[in-house]
Amino acid sequence: MHPHSTQTWKLSTHYDNQRGIVVHCIDCHLPPHGEGYLPEKVKTGLRDLYGDIFKDISNINWEEKSRPEYAARHAYLSSCNECHKNLFTRGLSIEGEEAHLYYTNHKEELHCINCHLQVGHYSENIIHAKNVDFGKKEKIVDTIYENPATVEKFERYTEYIPGTGVSFEMVAIPGGKYFIGSPEEETYRKEDEGPRREVEISPFFMGRTEVTWDEYLAFFSEMGVEGRTSDAYLNSLTETDIDAITGPTPPWGAPDQGWGKNNYPAITITHHAARIYCLWLSKVTGKKYRLPTEAEWEYAARGGTTTPYFFDGDPKDFETKRYRKNFNPADTVGITAYINYNLNSQGRTKTPDLLKSNPFGLVNMLGNVAEFCLDWYTPDAYSGYADSILHDPTGPVAGTEYVIRGGSFLNNAAYVRCASRDFTKHDAWLKTDPQIPKSIWWYSDCIHVGFRVVCEFNNNSGLD
Repeated sequence: MHPHSTQTWKLSTHYDNQRGIVVHCIDCHLPPHGEGYLPEKVKTGLRDLYGDIFKDISNINWEEKSRPEYAARHAYLSSCNECHKNLFTRGLSIEGEEAHLYYTNHKEELHCINCHLQVGHYSENIIHAKNVDFGKKEKIVDTIYENPATVEKFERYTEYIPGTGVSFEMVAIPGGKYFIGSPEEETYRKEDEGPRREVEISPFFMGRTEVTWDEYLAFFSEMGVEGRTSDAYLNSLTETDIDAITGPTPPWGAPDQGWGKNNYPAITITHHAARIYCLWLSKVTGKKYRLPTEAEWEYAARGGTTTPYFFDGDPKDFETKRYRKNFNPADTVGITAYINYNLNSQGRTKTPDLLKSNPFGLVNMLGNVAEFCLDWYTPDAYSGYADSILHDPTGPVAGTEYVIRGGSFLNNAAYVRCASRDFTKHDAWLKTDPQIPKSIWWYSDCIHVGFRVVCEFNNNSGLD
């Protein structure tokens, strides 16, 4: 079913190691004898038989299936423990001791392969260490911009990041009124999408695309110096103490997942990191950049439309049919031109040039990566809005998690609707970060969230 697994296994330390001990497939993918070995062997055989009869092996995305969240379903902790009874061996580094201590205290939440997948199946994209070289490779550019863009009227402009060869497009979003949320009859609607309220949005500028690695690494390269400021110190500060001078510490592993940087959306960064990026961008350009409010985000995503998506189509038609999908597949013709979601994503992000824009000229507002908003998340946020028209709402005054919008390449059609809401899971997205304290800049367990920036209209060159 998956012959490539043999190749990656033979490159791994379970096969190629100094001790000459070979750990075979069944040693990980079946539990030890006497602990459910035979029942699991039968299940595995039946699963392979089903795949052999009903699936086209060439169409299976093995890269996606090899991610830790999938692999954990097909490996057994009892098998890991059979070989590794002692987690604190001689020669283990201090960082390793701390990481293994964290694991022993959180066994109900973690699986060994969350951190050590590469020991069984080697991947060049997995780095099990602090990546001090991330973002240091210079990209050769023809032009270095000296000054940011000058904005003299309300129209699309190209922003230039001074001292770099990086630029990006900002789209002028006209102000207007709309109903935030979804009607009760909308397919796949959830309770936190209502009650609908009419709001009025002031004009603003919004990034045509999600912030790319080129853009984010311009910030990281300038401000992300190892040892500049420790995460332990930053964790002791309040929100008002943080300023744009504080830069990210090196990430753990490969934040881009090996998919590529350049024009790919920046991922695995925290909400805090996104906000600090906006502060830095404001400082170097002289404009007021920030994350969008939830109301601004949905207004921009809809582009003047009132349907589940900004194009025609019923969400049910774009959804998989579970076990019937082999005989009655989803109709993806109307959605794949605009959205990178679970049925066409191949389990990864895409660059914006591959998809069409919405009526406002924005790309990847739905799908690809979910996007951070400024607002705190509460399931009844709209209930707090007045029945009369509300101008530029900013959401609840306090909370524990932030709103994310748009769905991602991992999600099905239900989650990439304009009104669909979600929220950060900060602690859960840092479970496998072995550092003490955990990073406030990089998520170790979140590969599907990014962000885009807005620029306040009234703060540009005195325009009003």
